[in-house]
Amino acid sequence: MDGLYRYDFEKPLAELGRRLRDARKERMPNPEAIQALEQQLDTLKRQVYADLTPWQRVQLARHPLRPYTLDYIRLMTSDFVELHGDRLFGDDKALVGGLATLDGQRVMVFGHQKGRDTKEILKRNFGSAHPEGYRKALRFMRLAEKMRLPVVVLIDTPGAYPGIGAEERGQAHSIAYNMREMARIKTPIFLCVIGEGGSGGALGVGVGDYVTMLENSYYSVISPEGCAAILWRDRAKSPEAAAALKMTAPDLLKLELVDEAIPEPLGGAHHAPPEVAERLKQAILEFIKRSRSVKLDALLARRYERFRKIGAFTTEPVVSSTRASSNPPAAPSAPAS
Repeated sequence: MDGLYRYDFEKPLAELGRRLRDARKERMPNPEAIQALEQQLDTLKRQVYADLTPWQRVQLARHPLRPYTLDYIRLMTSDFVELHGDRLFGDDKALVGGLATLDGQRVMVFGHQKGRDTKEILKRNFGSAHPEGYRKALRFMRLAEKMRLPVVVLIDTPGAYPGIGAEERGQAHSIAYNMREMARIKTPIFLCVIGEGGSGGALGVGVGDYVTMLENSYYSVISPEGCAAILWRDRAKSPEAAAALKMTAPDLLKLELVDEAIPEPLGGAHHAPPEVAERLKQAILEFIKRSRSVKLDALLARRYERFRKIGAFTTEPVVSSTRASSNPPAAPSAPAS
């Protein structure tokens, strides 16, 4: 239980959780005392998680026990067949996916994958994909288009890998190319940010027909730490940056950048992964059901328009503060010899 509560704002919960655990381990447990502690813990959880700040939601999005892409695939689907490689360079372990069955509906599902221990974290490269990862994702989507299968994308990355090797192999081009091609893929595309939705790493697989987020995830052009380092040159300002960036599900819903925020249990998805997986599965199935009645040409037109209308701006005529002279400006004099 202690591992569930790891952040400063969760310290009271960790202490009460330890007391509850000790009470259950006593030689002669007192059912009344245990029940009282359980009620106290439930009440305290409601108080702590009632009004989370953006920075606290970012912390929950990064919790090491939070379900990852392969966890959701295992919980939601059957007959999963993982596909590998981009057919050009290699198999990026930071982005995984393949064919699966979702309540009788065959789908192509893929997403970013992080690791639990040091060995797997390094193998998965912290969930930061290389160019071959984005090329692999595009291969998945083209195969789904050919097989007429809906595509499900689970986004969970701090950002695309910024190393020299990735740049040499065309990281920026791979992301931009994917965004263009995803706008053209002739099959329904469902997107969900399940944890971190960082910068181009998320956008490289982030163009689709229906964009959702889990309640305690974030989606942003830059991490709070990166923003704080640029604006204030101080990573301690990350909480202020998280608030200013409007990166959480409630903010993005208001800005109409996402279509739905999928609720999580108190404390985050890692407290009840099967419950969250069921909610996510129902959202996917509802999207697929709605998509069946839409012709492909209309689907692509809506997808294009959805991203074209993001943001709001106004145009004002530029008025000069001084009147233009009626005489043309004099030619500059020749330099002295």
